[in-house]
Amino acid sequence: MTSHVHLIIGTKGNPLQNIMRDLKRHTSEVLHKSIQNNSIESKREWMLWMLWMMEGAAKKNNNAAKFQLWQPESHPVQLINNKMAHQKLDYIHYNPVKAGFVTKAEEWKYSNAIDYDGGKGLLEIIKLDTLIV
Repeated sequence: MTSHVHLIIGTKGNPLQNIMRDLKRHTSEVLHKSIQNNSIESKREWMLWMLWMMEGAAKKNNNAAKFQLWQPESHPVQLINNKMAHQKLDYIHYNPVKAGFVTKAEEWKYSNAIDYDGGKGLLEIIKLDTLIV
């Protein structure tokens, strides 16, 4: 989605809060550096505005250093069985369709719905069909 992310994450014993902390830190640092180092981007003014917003958000949050991309909280839901896991997966896949961005779930570039439709998405995934929740 354009304003938020839905993820299904397997923890393998690592506490979810550690995974989310590290994911948020890494992605915000990489994006921040990319914006700073890209002087030829056609959307440079928008990107500079994003830097300003990230730095402003950090000033409001005592936990952030110089910039903040993500909201501090997450909304985790423990998937306690396969039915619930597939229900959440369907919700994630059809969220861009419901929002009107695409007409089919597998058309959303930033989704793994295409992997479930026989294609290949942007990231390597482990399909829920191969897991037992």
